[in-house]
Amino acid sequence: MRPVFSAAGLGLLPLFLLGLAQEMKTDCNKAVPGTIYEYGALTLTGEEYVQFTKYSGKHVLFVNVATYCGLTAQYPELNALQEELRSLGVVVLGFPCNQFGRQEPGKNSEILSGLKYVRPGGGFVPNFQLFEKGDVNGENEQKIFTFLKNSCPPTSELLGSPGLLFWEPMKVHDIRWNFEKFLVGPDGIPVMRWFHKAPVSTVKSDILEYLKRLHAQ
Repeated sequence: MRPVFSAAGLGLLPLFLLGLAQEMKTDCNKAVPGTIYEYGALTLTGEEYVQFTKYSGKHVLFVNVATYCGLTAQYPELNALQEELRSLGVVVLGFPCNQFGRQEPGKNSEILSGLKYVRPGGGFVPNFQLFEKGDVNGENEQKIFTFLKNSCPPTSELLGSPGLLFWEPMKVHDIRWNFEKFLVGPDGIPVMRWFHKAPVSTVKSDILEYLKRLHAQ
């Protein structure tokens, strides 16, 4: 068994060690019972509860997001991915979370302003649906993320520094940091999970390859 490492920041690990400890992508276990259609979430504005049956027949990309993270630069890239793959039935959904380095500290009503004027800034507006801020790990985690994590093995053996992770209890399948991604197929069953540092361009390529294989069947 390979050892489990802990570090205050994944970026501080030597590249060769990081290579041993994580993968960009893992495949999900389709034998896990259930689909995303059993779940739903309240939109960021609180105006609508969306049952995920709304996305039946779509390829859904779940992303836990944060405004004040080094990876917040992925937001414009996710906008581009949504625009480019929309015609292929791909839908991006964002779930703000404050459990990683306290990097989503604002209220639901403050998140869009933070994105527009601070990070990424420059008038940025997400073109994909954001849901209310909530937990993705721990005792109060949203049930949709319980399902996604149980279906898909983690992409990294590294959990990180407890001083930067704000939940209990900690479990093996927990999300490691902001901007992890889960792809769910048109049948509501999870397909793939990506490491948070996986470039959005890599995620896009993986999705396109998946769609190519799916249509060839």
